[in-house]
Amino acid sequence: MGKIHPENISSPFSSPSSCSSPYVTSIRETFTIWMKSLVFHGNGCTVYNSKGELVFRVDNYQEKCSSEVFLMDLNGQVLFSIKKEKLRVFGRWNGYLCGGFKGRPWFQVRKNCTFSRGNVICNVNLGYEKSIESCYKIQKLDRKSSFKVTNSAGEVVAELKQKQSTRGFAYGDDVLTLEVEPHVDQSLIVALVTVCGLISRKL
Repeated sequence: MGKIHPENISSPFSSPSSCSSPYVTSIRETFTIWMKSLVFHGNGCTVYNSKGELVFRVDNYQEKCSSEVFLMDLNGQVLFSIKKEKLRVFGRWNGYLCGGFKGRPWFQVRKNCTFSRGNVICNVNLGYEKSIESCYKIQKLDRKSSFKVTNSAGEVVAELKQKQSTRGFAYGDDVLTLEVEPHVDQSLIVALVTVCGLISRKL
């Protein structure tokens, strides 16, 4: 069986955002997301870096499509706690730093209505800011399970698509490639991918 972790890809693409987080690098990073949990009979996903090392994991120990999930590092430390807030019409997911759901969310994802124009699936705000302009937009691409994340300037900061082998053969629908541009918080992007997995009922 061939390896499913990605080949290393780098790019001089630059972004105005920067951070001292260990999950922010100066080069483009490529990850493989396996939409399976490491926990037997569990739900979630597992994220590997370009070296095939486990970096992030999401384990939902309850039922599928739970309203509460946790993004962890390889040691099981919670990086983001994600909780769905039920609204009258549209869904909303709040992301909290570390474990628990107390205090102010660090990010908020609002699902667009199905009859809205364009290909924007969700709008993302950081720091729970209720500004008119969203910090990020998650936009659907043509292919199944593919989307891109753009910042407020319209620049692509991350892209998710079905993984292909070096010979061009596609893996299963549960094996995806995530490319994150330089100076972008990879843990935040994986948290947004997690929300998209919840929306599409894959987690």
